[in-house]
Amino acid sequence: MSKEMEMTRLACHALDEKKGKDIKVIDIHEVSVIADYFVIASGSNQNQVQAMVDNVEETLGRAGYEAKQIEGNKNSSWVLMDYGDLIVHVFDEENRLFYDLERIWRDGKIIDAREFLDEK
Repeated sequence: MSKEMEMTRLACHALDEKKGKDIKVIDIHEVSVIADYFVIASGSNQNQVQAMVDNVEETLGRAGYEAKQIEGNKNSSWVLMDYGDLIVHVFDEENRLFYDLERIWRDGKIIDAREFLDEK
């Protein structure tokens, strides 16, 4: 498994562990140079969003992957975590609908997150 796929798998598991909603993976490597994959998930409130962000950071950190940059803080309704080849977006539900990254990045290939969650 490639480094990018492993990071994506770990991020999906970390989001799922904190009951992230509607986890989506978008393969954007053919349409953009900014990353290979986006992982998008939403939480029902700021506390859940922060718990998801913390779990992704901890899980990827334990595996040796450090975020290059994290935009947003514990009061944010959208947190972007940039791991280079992987960008994780964690939203509250309202802002996820408003920003609609799935529509903006529709030229990418949406991959069912269960493909990553089913892998151990």
